Amino acid sequence: MNRKPYPSDVSDDEWAFAAPYLTLMTEDAPQREHSLREVFNGLRWIVRAGAAWRMLPHDLPPWYTVYQQSQRWFKAGVFETMVIDLRELLRLAQGRNPQPSAAIFDSRTLQSTPESGWRAGFDPAKTRRGAKVHLAVDTLGYLLALVVTPANEQERHQVGELAKQVQEATGDSVELTFVDQAYTGEQAAQDAATNHMQLEVVKRPEATRGFVLLPRRWVVERSQGWMARFRRLARDYEQLAETLKGLHVVAFTMLMLRQLTELILQSA
Repeated sequence: MNRKPYPSDVSDDEWAFAAPYLTLMTEDAPQREHSLREVFNGLRWIVRAGAAWRMLPHDLPPWYTVYQQSQRWFKAGVFETMVIDLRELLRLAQGRNPQPSAAIFDSRTLQSTPESGWRAGFDPAKTRRGAKVHLAVDTLGYLLALVVTPANEQERHQVGELAKQVQEATGDSVELTFVDQAYTGEQAAQDAATNHMQLEVVKRPEATRGFVLLPRRWVVERSQGWMARFRRLARDYEQLAETLKGLHVVAFTMLMLRQLTELILQSA
């Protein structure tokens, strides 16, 4: 690498883990003009720095190369597969079973931009027009499933899809899911039960105002805080909902790769 490193660059140890997932063709394929590691660094820079694709620094591969390869990775589901393996390893390293028995659902609304406005919806609770990112994590805060909808879509209507994705990712290991009062209702409970899952509503204490740290729920709030570190995820800048979803999964791989390599170094 003949350039100064960026803070978002993948480390040698992280790349050793990630490379097999990202190699969709051989390194010496004639259509490959740029280092796959540098293309991955370009994607990581975009997610972390939050700039437009066309503003990618000139010492990284061209923006259109990074964008096109990123779309191939998203369509192939390589980052979802990486998250599944990272989550199992991180759980084992922390003395947990590789597959969780409990999950937590939550959502966050992202303000729309001119690029994403055509698919935005209005969230009356947040008085904001944009996209809603529905998130499922385990009790350590690691990603299980993610769904992107217009912001006017209600949380309870996404229970079925989230529960289905969670069970597919964990081999039907999740039995209990903690949610807030946005997920109440007979249909939400039925959608969860269809996927062999029970919803437990963590209620806000009465006579409280402002932000309150709720048992179990704080884990997913922390995961939302992790996402806030990535400027590209501060608003919905993407024309396609699939790209917004993919960038969230990339952000989780960046966090989880770093945690795994740190745990390995500590145990060495």
